[in-house]
Amino acid sequence: MFVYCKYIHYISWFNSSFSKIYEEEGLVLEFLTIHSPNLHIFECIGCYSIRSGWRWSYRRFTAWEAVCSGTGDGQLVVPAGMTFMLQPLKFQGSCKSAPIFVQILGNLVASSKGNWKGDKDQWILFADIEGLVVEGDGEINGQGSSWWEHKGSRPTALKFKSCNNLRLSGLTHVDSPMAHIHINDCNYVTISSLRINAPESSPNTDGIDVGGSSNVVIQDCLIATGDDCIAISSGTSNIRISGIDCGPGHGISIGSLGKDGETATVENVCVQNCNFRGTTNGARIKTWQGGSGYARMITFHGITLDNVENPIIIDQLYNGGDSDNAKDHKSSAVEVSNVMYSNFVGTSKTEYGVDFRCSERVPCTDIFLRDVKIATASSGSGQVAQGQCLNVRGASTLAVPGLECLALTADMLSSPEQTCMLAQSVQPRTQPMQDPIWDFESRGKRLIVSNTILISFISLVTYIFGLLMENF
Repeated sequence: MFVYCKYIHYISWFNSSFSKIYEEEGLVLEFLTIHSPNLHIFECIGCYSIRSGWRWSYRRFTAWEAVCSGTGDGQLVVPAGMTFMLQPLKFQGSCKSAPIFVQILGNLVASSKGNWKGDKDQWILFADIEGLVVEGDGEINGQGSSWWEHKGSRPTALKFKSCNNLRLSGLTHVDSPMAHIHINDCNYVTISSLRINAPESSPNTDGIDVGGSSNVVIQDCLIATGDDCIAISSGTSNIRISGIDCGPGHGISIGSLGKDGETATVENVCVQNCNFRGTTNGARIKTWQGGSGYARMITFHGITLDNVENPIIIDQLYNGGDSDNAKDHKSSAVEVSNVMYSNFVGTSKTEYGVDFRCSERVPCTDIFLRDVKIATASSGSGQVAQGQCLNVRGASTLAVPGLECLALTADMLSSPEQTCMLAQSVQPRTQPMQDPIWDFESRGKRLIVSNTILISFISLVTYIFGLLMENF
């Protein structure tokens, strides 16, 4: 394999000065490597020295064009030990290669607000790519502190749009101007082993936002932000979230849904085996008045709480601000139904452990609590937290605090295991799409063999039966 870099800006520290070397083959391996069976010519990105704050020119990233247009497996590598400052980038599909591997071992740093050039919707965008794998132990730093006081538009650090069979793992995400990761209009996604960190005071710095997507698995991540650790927006279904350590932040939220009269849909969501530490909320569902649609078949199971302000909350009166004083004056609302909270244990920062505020016209229905034990953190003696509810119908068993609005029962017809099964764990395909008969790979092959054996057996039985009939 021979790889040639058309432009190289190599920066070295030597006797307190910079040495710049141009057109030097071989140094590309210290910056960016393409693995592809063919010769590719591309431009390297400009470099940035954290030690001196010196910036070099921002060059167009044409390495992607070589990977995306190639044949066979394409791989793009950001090498370890290097830091690159980037202006907004768009990696556009569709690609001839599949799968596409992007390995980030070094550090990517966004320009500060004062030096930003280009799109303010997002910093790094991957769009319309089938079988994309982004992984590594590198860091993506959005330099968000220069944006957080800005009243206008702020960019999401990393966005995936219409990327089916996507896998994202291993990276550290720091200080995004807005949300750190946004998954939009994607199908079959696995996100795992990420570290996401921003100050508790940083505004709207969600960890992972998922919207308009289905069959998504998010697991084993450490998330500490100034907003939702994970937010599930409209158009999502079959979502499984597990092994999340969340805090500080605003918890794991379904919503907000129904803003400005929107028709919103969310269903088949399972959040299990997660920890909330010092968060504003734990398990939250939030919808705006005046919307329509539904949020249904949602399970929160196996949740540990440590000094959480609102451990369990459904807020159909959400208004982006003071929901406590919001008035129920709209004729429509997003319907919240079939929600299970089970195996919760821990402490609430406030006196309330459960808070259900639902619409009088579209009440919350089939809301279940099972094996819930929440105490107040301030009491020091395990004092039971209180619960409050408005316009809620459902049932509870072994739930502390208990709620008068929920009927007491010793037998739950709906179990968290059954509900979670609806959001099956999925692994994205990282191989090119094949004929439908092979969609399930080895399982499809076994099905074909089974059919052949069955047909052969039926034919044999028919033949023997025919011989017997002749003898009679």
